[in-house]
Amino acid sequence: MRYLLMLCGTDGDPAVNTDITEPCRVWGEEMTRRGLRVDGMGLHPPSSATTVRVRGGEALLTDGPFAETKEQIGGINILECDSREQAVEAAKTHPWAAIGTIEVRELL
Repeated sequence: MRYLLMLCGTDGDPAVNTDITEPCRVWGEEMTRRGLRVDGMGLHPPSSATTVRVRGGEALLTDGPFAETKEQIGGINILECDSREQAVEAAKTHPWAAIGTIEVRELL
Protein backbone atom coordinates (compact mmCIF):
# COMPACT_ATOMS: atom_id res chain seq x y z
CA MET A 1 0.00 0.00 0.00
CA ARG A 2 1.21 3.47 -0.77
CA TYR A 3 0.95 6.32 1.71
CA LEU A 4 1.37 10.03 1.29
CA LEU A 5 3.10 11.91 4.10
CA MET A 6 2.15 15.59 3.98
CA LEU A 7 4.58 17.74 5.95
CA CYS A 8 2.60 20.63 7.37
CA GLY A 9 3.63 23.70 9.30
CA THR A 10 2.38 27.07 10.36
CA ASP A 11 3.66 29.88 8.19
CA GLY A 12 5.80 32.22 10.28
CA ASP A 13 6.47 29.71 13.09
CA PRO A 14 10.20 30.06 13.89
CA ALA A 15 10.55 26.30 14.42
CA VAL A 16 9.14 25.58 10.98
CA ASN A 17 11.55 28.10 9.47
CA THR A 18 14.48 26.11 10.92
CA ASP A 19 16.63 24.59 8.17
CA ILE A 20 16.32 20.83 8.59
CA THR A 21 17.29 20.02 5.01
CA GLU A 22 20.17 17.74 6.02
CA PRO A 23 18.26 15.67 8.61
CA CYS A 24 15.41 15.29 6.09
CA ARG A 25 17.86 14.17 3.41
CA VAL A 26 19.33 11.58 5.78
CA TRP A 27 15.83 10.35 6.71
CA GLY A 28 14.95 10.04 3.01
CA GLU A 29 18.09 8.05 2.28
CA GLU A 30 17.38 5.70 5.20
CA MET A 31 13.76 5.14 4.14
CA THR A 32 14.95 4.49 0.56
CA ARG A 33 17.59 2.04 1.81
CA ARG A 34 14.88 0.20 3.76
CA GLY A 35 12.74 0.02 0.61
CA LEU A 36 9.95 2.21 2.01
CA ARG A 37 10.40 5.57 0.28
CA VAL A 38 9.16 5.83 -3.30
CA ASP A 39 9.60 9.59 -3.73
CA GLY A 40 9.50 12.88 -1.88
CA MET A 41 10.22 16.56 -2.16
CA GLY A 42 9.86 19.93 -0.52
CA LEU A 43 7.56 22.60 -1.88
CA HIS A 44 8.10 26.29 -2.55
CA PRO A 45 6.26 28.60 -0.11
CA PRO A 46 2.47 28.92 -0.40
CA SER A 47 2.92 32.50 -1.62
CA SER A 48 4.27 31.07 -4.89
CA ALA A 49 1.11 29.01 -5.53
CA THR A 50 -1.58 29.60 -8.12
CA THR A 51 -5.00 28.15 -7.31
CA VAL A 52 -7.08 27.03 -10.30
CA ARG A 53 -10.86 26.55 -10.26
CA VAL A 54 -13.16 26.11 -13.23
CA ARG A 55 -16.73 27.31 -12.72
CA GLY A 56 -19.26 27.52 -15.53
CA GLY A 57 -16.53 26.73 -18.04
CA GLU A 58 -14.44 29.72 -16.92
CA ALA A 59 -11.01 29.29 -15.30
CA LEU A 60 -10.62 31.33 -12.12
CA LEU A 61 -7.01 31.84 -11.04
CA THR A 62 -5.98 33.07 -7.62
CA ASP A 63 -2.45 33.89 -6.47
CA GLY A 64 -1.48 31.98 -3.36
CA PRO A 65 -3.01 28.96 -1.67
CA PHE A 66 -6.74 28.20 -1.78
CA ALA A 67 -7.02 27.49 1.94
CA GLU A 68 -7.35 30.46 4.24
CA THR A 69 -5.39 28.78 7.00
CA LYS A 70 -2.10 29.36 8.74
CA GLU A 71 -1.00 25.74 8.33
CA GLN A 72 0.34 24.87 4.89
CA ILE A 73 1.93 21.84 3.22
CA GLY A 74 5.69 22.26 2.97
CA GLY A 75 6.65 18.91 1.45
CA ILE A 76 5.56 15.39 0.68
CA ASN A 77 6.86 11.85 0.78
CA ILE A 78 5.37 8.74 -0.77
CA LEU A 79 6.00 5.49 1.06
CA GLU A 80 5.30 1.88 0.10
CA CYS A 81 4.38 0.11 3.35
CA ASP A 82 2.80 -3.16 4.43
CA SER A 83 0.37 -1.33 6.73
CA ARG A 84 -0.82 2.04 8.00
CA GLU A 85 1.04 1.30 11.23
CA GLN A 86 4.32 0.94 9.35
CA ALA A 87 3.71 4.26 7.57
CA VAL A 88 2.92 5.97 10.87
CA GLU A 89 6.06 4.52 12.47
CA ALA A 90 8.13 5.90 9.57
CA ALA A 91 6.43 9.31 9.95
CA LYS A 92 7.29 9.37 13.66
CA THR A 93 11.00 9.20 12.78
CA HIS A 94 10.87 12.03 10.20
CA PRO A 95 12.69 15.16 11.47
CA TRP A 96 9.69 17.29 10.45
CA ALA A 97 7.54 15.60 13.11
CA ALA A 98 9.59 17.42 15.78
CA ILE A 99 8.79 20.91 14.44
CA GLY A 100 5.55 20.58 12.47
CA THR A 101 2.92 17.95 11.77
CA ILE A 102 2.79 15.06 9.33
CA GLU A 103 -0.52 13.88 7.92
CA VAL A 104 -0.44 10.23 6.77
CA ARG A 105 -2.94 9.23 4.06
CA GLU A 106 -3.31 6.05 2.05
CA LEU A 107 -3.24 6.62 -1.70
CA LEU A 108 -6.00 5.19 -3.88
